[in-house]
Amino acid sequence: MKTAIIGLPMTGKTSLFTILTGVQQETRIGSTAARTGVAKVPDARLEELGRLFEPPKVTHATVEYVDMPSISKECLRDPSYLASLRVVDAFAHVLRLFDDDTVPHEKGSVDPLRDLEDVETELELSDLVVVEKRLERLDKDRKKIKNPEFDREFELLEKCKAALEENKPLRQLELDPDDEKRLRGFQFLSQKPILYVLNLGETDAAKLHDREREYREGPLAARRHTAAAAVCGKIEAELAELPRAEQADYLASYGLLESGLERLITATYALLGLMSFLTAGEDECRAWTIPMHTPAVKASGAIHSDFEKKFIRAEVVNWKALVDHGGYAGVREKGLLRLEGKEYIVKDGDVLVIRHG
Repeated sequence: MKTAIIGLPMTGKTSLFTILTGVQQETRIGSTAARTGVAKVPDARLEELGRLFEPPKVTHATVEYVDMPSISKECLRDPSYLASLRVVDAFAHVLRLFDDDTVPHEKGSVDPLRDLEDVETELELSDLVVVEKRLERLDKDRKKIKNPEFDREFELLEKCKAALEENKPLRQLELDPDDEKRLRGFQFLSQKPILYVLNLGETDAAKLHDREREYREGPLAARRHTAAAAVCGKIEAELAELPRAEQADYLASYGLLESGLERLITATYALLGLMSFLTAGEDECRAWTIPMHTPAVKASGAIHSDFEKKFIRAEVVNWKALVDHGGYAGVREKGLLRLEGKEYIVKDGDVLVIRHG
């Protein structure tokens, strides 16, 4: 899973990237270079399994983040910038909600909804250029060759053009699976799922959940394939410096149960329809990322392609049952370890043992 962190200058997006990934590197104002880093997906279930089996390795799922230079009309004309944006699965758009006289806003005032719409408009205009060029080409092709596929693509792109001209992102369109497939190759920017990261000031830290709810039920309520997660960059930076044992108390002092970054990664998973299943034993405990509603045979392919090809059965148990009963012997004795076939739909938190040829 690859997510691009985007936003206007001075929103705190690069600080967020550094906290998420631990990648420290000085970034010059006006830099056009994207940076990449990997964040571990927090998973308390995996840690409990690690304590049970005590393997030499506990391997978390990961998310790759790309810290993009501040978005602008100029950047969106740069082919390399556009190429970096097109290959990601989702955007995390950092919106500045904090006031700080020492950190000027390029537009002179803090207005997250204005910033949200400004960036969305730039993504839509970039897509409109692509749509118009393709329509022009298709128009010529349709005059030379009679092909129903050209006609269908032309109709679909006309629908996209109309939406973009009305300032509607393409993720708002309801498309059937065939049309989704037709558009996939264009890698349209305004079609990508988007997580709005609300970056609050320290004085508002206790209101993180309220702010998320306000956006979900307010400006984002009618928007498809969008989500919101609130963070306080200052708190996250301080939290990252603390020993693990002290982090819960520090969060509790602000009335928080979990870090903003945990909610951010969880929200990204939900937005993209992803989940984790687990494998556990004395050699390694590990989380594997798969789309929701994945059958067992496909899930086994996440571990190794040979497992998918030679799949016979999967032994399946819920992670909590495995922990509560002290391991595989305990769940077998209680009849909680089930044998499932290829079509079994893997659930979030399932522990799988794959039987293969």
